[in-house]
Amino acid sequence: MNVATMRTVAKRYGDHVVLDGLDLGIERSEVFALLGPNGSGKTTTVEILEGYRRADAGSVKVLGHDPAMRAEALRARIGVVLQHTTAFEHVTVGELVELFAALYPAPLSAGDVIRSVGLESKVDEVAATLSGGQRRRLDVACGIVGRPDLLFLDEPTTGLDPVARRELWMLIAGLREQGTTIVLTTHYLEEAEALADRIGVLLGGRLAAVGTPGELVRHGRACARVSFMPPAGVPEFDAWDRHGRSVWVDTDRPTELVASLAATHGELAGLVVRRPSLEDVYLEMVARWGQADEVSA
Repeated sequence: MNVATMRTVAKRYGDHVVLDGLDLGIERSEVFALLGPNGSGKTTTVEILEGYRRADAGSVKVLGHDPAMRAEALRARIGVVLQHTTAFEHVTVGELVELFAALYPAPLSAGDVIRSVGLESKVDEVAATLSGGQRRRLDVACGIVGRPDLLFLDEPTTGLDPVARRELWMLIAGLREQGTTIVLTTHYLEEAEALADRIGVLLGGRLAAVGTPGELVRHGRACARVSFMPPAGVPEFDAWDRHGRSVWVDTDRPTELVASLAATHGELAGLVVRRPSLEDVYLEMVARWGQADEVSA
């Protein structure tokens, strides 16, 4: 069941088309990651779903409401964690979470939420004194204290060190297990791959692809790379690309290639098969879109 849908949604600013007939569906209790290069329309899409921006055309439903109407019943059921927050720097962690709790009709306990994000030892510290990772945890606490059915996370781990990023990943995964639907925007491909049930790639104001991380990788055009140390005196490999002493070739049939090589040459030293990652597929999609855009221009 979809908790949010967009049908043929269009948005432009003057002559600049940002969204061009966008169709999108977000399912209940999933983490949906929205990917795309800068300027692809991610922020506009999310702001329309949040109700901060109106679509020029098309229909939008979030939890059964038109978000553009800014209905109180809808605002009480969504949480928003922005990419950058600088307000409330001089209030304590406890005061800030209590303040956000007071905005909702049936909030969670502020103390329980603070403990859930690992900030119980910082409850009396002012926000300005927190580290980057602690501040993002506080942002998430403010976003979830209202007991949202749908949570928007905009670049939640930007600027965090690897340890803080992994800790926030665990927190997001825990929210999803509790039934919260999460819309995640991120530039980190490994983050999307680790957290998302489904991923949408936004290019040219439309969804260029949508599916699980595995589905996107399997159906992408990026090739696997087979590399190994070539046997001495075999001219067959002279035309292969070389990296140091090893040779490599990109292929969409790596198993067949390895079987053929093994049948002909026996055991191959240093044999490595690197299948395409989500990042490989994403970069290949963006490159193809850029080339098509140049041709149409």
